[in-house]
Amino acid sequence: MKIVIIGAGKVGIKLAKQLSAEKYDVMMIDKNERKLQDAMNRMDINCIAGEGGSVEIQRSAGVPEADLVIACTSTDECNMLTCLIARRLGARHTIARVRNPIYYKQIGFLKEDLRLSMAVNPEFTVAQEISRLLLVPDASKVETFVKGRVELVEFLITDKSPLVGMTLAEMYVRHQIKLLVCAVERGGEVMIPSGDYVIRSGDKLHITASHQQISEYVKLVGLKKTKIKKVIICGGGRVSYYLAAKLCRMGMVVKIIEIDREKCENLCELLPDAIIINGDVSDHDLLLEEGIRDADAFIALTGMDEENIISSLFAKGQGVSKIIVKVNEEGRARMIEDFGLDSIVSAKSATADAILSYVRARRNSQGSANVETMYQLIDGRVEALEFIVKAKTRYTDIPLKDLSLKSNNLIACIARGQNIIIPNGNDCIRAGDNVIVVTMEKQIQDIEDILL
Repeated sequence: MKIVIIGAGKVGIKLAKQLSAEKYDVMMIDKNERKLQDAMNRMDINCIAGEGGSVEIQRSAGVPEADLVIACTSTDECNMLTCLIARRLGARHTIARVRNPIYYKQIGFLKEDLRLSMAVNPEFTVAQEISRLLLVPDASKVETFVKGRVELVEFLITDKSPLVGMTLAEMYVRHQIKLLVCAVERGGEVMIPSGDYVIRSGDKLHITASHQQISEYVKLVGLKKTKIKKVIICGGGRVSYYLAAKLCRMGMVVKIIEIDREKCENLCELLPDAIIINGDVSDHDLLLEEGIRDADAFIALTGMDEENIISSLFAKGQGVSKIIVKVNEEGRARMIEDFGLDSIVSAKSATADAILSYVRARRNSQGSANVETMYQLIDGRVEALEFIVKAKTRYTDIPLKDLSLKSNNLIACIARGQNIIIPNGNDCIRAGDNVIVVTMEKQIQDIEDILL
């Protein structure tokens, strides 16, 4: 499968790294020759320097023969024009990164004329992710499947948790909740656990269930973080706009602190129900004055990782119970988890996951099941994939206990019509089901890949 990536920024490089690791034929286009040379030194990809919107450059890069063109430059107009040119040249599918709220709001209207296969808005995607975290404030991370009906939630086990010392099998029997612990992180180790796994303080459990069952689990194990009502957002960029608009609709009291006066004036017009403060988030006296100690959640969304981390640590010191911090550099994200800042979001990662889901679905369009959704967990060491089973095959209508799975693979959930099934050995997969698979293997394209 030949893929052309236009734009060697953070998203483009992350995509190139992952796609080349999965043995796709990757070509990258960018004006910056230094970035391209660095990319070729670190990855098995080809590069060509030039304007992505140039017909000649696209022809030189092999766009007419490409299966997919991904335009992820910093400019929406360039991305949309580039995709239009690519389709005219013969590319089979195109994906454009579109960040401007005005463009994205009418993307459905533009998509057909631009012949786009998919449009990705990183800031909107991250805002959705943050809003899910605020609905389950005890969780460190929340990912969704089956159009939001199934959640994969990360919980940190503290020394006060009633689950400490209990096996997973005992937890299932005692609490009688339809959920499944599908992955565990302990220290630097990651595993897909069996029922005899003993829960310890410091474990991070990744649990799959419906939203209702997750809520029941939170109550039964004594997790009682305050329901989020008052939110302080630092930074007035696009993520803040999308997030504040959603939270205001949910009835939350939202306060945004932004240093740029012009941005503040724009936000005042766009978000009449939010409180907009023109000020510096690094000014701790200002944060105290604006009621950080009374906030239920503090969300750091400025364009600087360092500023987000420092202000979040200050919020933690002031007793804010739910803190979410946007960090773009992956190395920093892993480091600050040790500081107790475990709800970390990244526009780059959210965009890459969405695009990789599409790529795998296209690659396996002739297989028995299509990839609908994909998330990378625990620094990419675990993947959770949602497959739609298209037709009867060798693994359908057979009890799971009679299927032989490769090690480090798990069928975590089956969605059948309106029913959410946390499967046991007597359940089976049927044609038409949405099946969620959790795996420690790489490059899973089909449910067939996890079977012996």
